[in-house]
Amino acid sequence: MRVPALPRPSGRVILVTQEEPVLTVRLPADLEKRLERLARTTGRSKSYYVREALLQYLEDLEDYHVALKRLEEQLPGIPLEEVARRLGLED
Repeated sequence: MRVPALPRPSGRVILVTQEEPVLTVRLPADLEKRLERLARTTGRSKSYYVREALLQYLEDLEDYHVALKRLEEQLPGIPLEEVARRLGLED
């Protein structure tokens, strides 16, 4: 279900759907400039890069917490060679 379009200071209109929650984030000016430059250079939206960065960060952080839990529970580790074998990465 679509809700009314929201006017933006830039004059562009953004349609908001209930399927995609909106999050407002304050960025330092230098970071916003870098993001703007990247978006302009690649033709992708700033939102695309923020979503991708957040997704990668969350995946890394979730992996970190899984590893930390294994350490705290003193569960046995998996040797790198075994991980490579399970993933089919052996030479």
